[in-house]
Amino acid sequence: MAIMLPMRGVGRIRKNIWRTGVKGTMKYLAVYFILIGAFMAEACGGDMRPNIIWVVVEDQSRHYGCYGESLVETPNIDRLAEEGVRFTNAMVTAPVCSTARSALATGMYQTSIGAHHHRSGRGKEKIHLPEHVKLIAEYFQDAGYYTCLGSSGHLEVPLKDKLAGRFGKSDYNFEWDESVYDAPEWSGRADGQPFFAQVMLAGGKARTLARAHEGIPHVETEAVELPPYYPDHPVLREDWAAYLDTFSLMDLYVGQLMERLEAEGIAEETIIFFLTDHGVSHARGKQFCYDEGIMVPLIIWGPERVEGGRFGTTWLRTLILRPPRWSLRESRCRNTWNRDR
Repeated sequence: MAIMLPMRGVGRIRKNIWRTGVKGTMKYLAVYFILIGAFMAEACGGDMRPNIIWVVVEDQSRHYGCYGESLVETPNIDRLAEEGVRFTNAMVTAPVCSTARSALATGMYQTSIGAHHHRSGRGKEKIHLPEHVKLIAEYFQDAGYYTCLGSSGHLEVPLKDKLAGRFGKSDYNFEWDESVYDAPEWSGRADGQPFFAQVMLAGGKARTLARAHEGIPHVETEAVELPPYYPDHPVLREDWAAYLDTFSLMDLYVGQLMERLEAEGIAEETIIFFLTDHGVSHARGKQFCYDEGIMVPLIIWGPERVEGGRFGTTWLRTLILRPPRWSLRESRCRNTWNRDR
């Protein structure tokens, strides 16, 4: 079954959302994820529930090849975009890690759960979620999914011993129970059990690693064209070249992920959401509410499930990467996410 992702104007999308009952401040909510949730509900009658993977990259804006950056080589991510759906106007709800991730993990605006000040829950005063708010991983777990929180080190098996029991980065700005994740990766799931995996990649934080990596192409400092709001200085040019190298490194990791899915024979049973948590860690990027800080890449890939070769221009927030009114087998979720606010 393929999901047809309609590319419509914002006005028509708003009308369709109103008809489906999703109201309130989510006025720019796109129908794409509603359709994916609907597919999962429709498939609950058999063992057709797809595996869901979120690939969440740190500190990167939209400088991938499929978004027009000519200095990087990202064939694996470009493949996801070519065979899936690439969104050109996706944004996060905060331009810094813990607040953006808190919204992504719960489907709630940071301000509605007290998580809007970066890492403010790390002191004596802890932040606790309201009783009615659950992590999205909990909903998957309740629906019978095997839930995972991993990193680039969990993409190849067998795992190194030091990584076997170590989760990937969460950076949620509230207290949470690690039991909502069963393991860092999905090799321990039962036969036929679908999984939900969050694969956290270092992205723009990996400048030094990427610059020294022998397995990826590198950007020449002289070839760099800095954004017009940065001074043309050798130090900035080198930093930007190193930043661009991180895109090729993340593409290498995505290639490893795809190889594993194909080797395990589950690629066609899987839907991948590829996005970053916010923009580049640089002035006017991370921690700044400019385009460079909040506009992010967003790609959805799913053979036989998502109609590929398309792009979406609708303005949408990554906050909507949560299951809206879906059901999986006997599990049902109430639409408690920021409704009528």
